[in-house]
Amino acid sequence: MGANPDFANRVYAVVTRIPRGKVTTYGRIAQSLGEPRAARMVGWALNAAPSEDIPCHRVVNRNGNLTGQWHFGHPEVMRLMLRREGVPFLEDDRVDLAACLWDPNDHLNDV
Repeated sequence: MGANPDFANRVYAVVTRIPRGKVTTYGRIAQSLGEPRAARMVGWALNAAPSEDIPCHRVVNRNGNLTGQWHFGHPEVMRLMLRREGVPFLEDDRVDLAACLWDPNDHLNDV
């Protein structure tokens, strides 16, 4: 099941604003869109992203796990993309959210 096109386009608009070296979560994107219970729909939208210009690799789950990693062909690809951007990881291979979390709710008016 996929997300509706309008919702998906709103997701892409948020994701394209995530700065290099930062990540956000599916739930925070959903909340910023006024749909706090739609984290799974955010994931569906990202899975169907039409362009490599949308930095889907910068979206992780609420615990910092790389849940979308197979979208890139192999789990290691997403991890390497984030590491190249300077995203820090914890010892258990989760993203260090305390160090690099970008909250779209704090940046609603950013262009």
